[in-house]
Amino acid sequence: MVALFAVACGAAVANVYFSQPLLVTMGHDLAMSPALIGSVVTLTQIGYALGLFFLAPLGDVADRRRLIVAQLLLLVVALAVVAAAHTAAILLTGMAATGLLAVVTQTLVAFAASLAPPAERGRVVGLVTSGVVIGILLARTASGLVADLAGWRSVYLSSASLTALLALILHRVLPRPGTAPPTTLRYGQLLHSTITLFAQERLLRLRAVFGLLIFAAFSTLWSSVALPLSEAPYFLPHSAIGALGLIGVAGALAAAAAGRLNDRGLPRRTTGLALALLAASWLPLAFIRSSLWALVVGVILLDLAVQAVHVTNQTLIYAVRPDAGSRLIGGYMVFYSIGSATGAIAATTLYSVAGWGAVCALGAAFSCLGLVLWAFTRRSAPDPVTEVPPRREDRAFAVPEAEMTADRRWGPENSFTGVRRAVGAGPPTHPASRCPPCRLQRDPPPAPPVG
Repeated sequence: MVALFAVACGAAVANVYFSQPLLVTMGHDLAMSPALIGSVVTLTQIGYALGLFFLAPLGDVADRRRLIVAQLLLLVVALAVVAAAHTAAILLTGMAATGLLAVVTQTLVAFAASLAPPAERGRVVGLVTSGVVIGILLARTASGLVADLAGWRSVYLSSASLTALLALILHRVLPRPGTAPPTTLRYGQLLHSTITLFAQERLLRLRAVFGLLIFAAFSTLWSSVALPLSEAPYFLPHSAIGALGLIGVAGALAAAAAGRLNDRGLPRRTTGLALALLAASWLPLAFIRSSLWALVVGVILLDLAVQAVHVTNQTLIYAVRPDAGSRLIGGYMVFYSIGSATGAIAATTLYSVAGWGAVCALGAAFSCLGLVLWAFTRRSAPDPVTEVPPRREDRAFAVPEAEMTADRRWGPENSFTGVRRAVGAGPPTHPASRCPPCRLQRDPPPAPPVG
């Protein structure tokens, strides 16, 4: 099931990025001016940002299973419109609708998080986010290869077919809701509550700023790295530059690893280490004109760091208010979009004025700002406690969740910080061998000798 969520997320988000290597071909086919063809990417991103605010929150009031299937089917229609477009206006309309409906990715992430047990939520979010990472990084490579074989329209026809197949599979396998949605807000109240959540939850605001900074750094690299590589001394073709996305797939490994660290109760350390790696990645990236190996090392470090922070952010944000998971993740991703747009515009503008060195300085500045923010807030902004999975020997002592009180538990290091007791039950629900009070009760010290 987790693998299916990951595949669906990757396939949906890839539609936002398919057009980037196809812009020239689209422009020639539809007789579009360079300025107009540039608006293809812009409108797609605007549609995605609008979807994050207006569609993603629906997951908190609607049946997520039906919502996901409906959005995927509408996405099929939008992709078909793009593939059949014979005028610039139809193409641009279809691309905006594609971006708007691609936010089904965030509904899938929130749904996967809601289905996961608390002790495994970080791992599940990490695995699903791995699919998002792979979809983003391989979209450009895949679209270029398919377009070379069968034309740019075949890219969107193929994606429409895959999306329709995923809609059918998800309709059959996704669990049906057992209870009514946790909130009965009207649509206007739902949108307003998204803003209210930001005002109420300090952790949400902090993690949203982290998201903005890391994706500004991410976009700084990926929106401008083609410029120095297409010039002396490399003169790499577009296909070779697009293949760099294969290197970035290493970020998917970080997504899964970060999820496991969060489940162990180490989100703050994970964030600090990842931000330090992000800042360090710009050192080798500054030397890509003299070595492609420096580019490889820098890309791996940057993608590992960005995805580790991203998964940590989403895991912690969902834990704040599970009943508002779609609104929380959708609102957080708005900051992701702002950061991505800021990094892209700033990097391309700065490269034309001051060159690649200035672009690396910009990316390092975004990264270091995030690291400084983490250093100043790591003590004053405690993260929600992540449930720790029981050891294998503990499972025989498990008590159903409904019969437990959650105010006390084992700490992240399995030191005794309290126990969960079954309601109305006397003995503790954990092995007495690791609990000093219970061990004392079970094996009292021998009485001192008389005389």
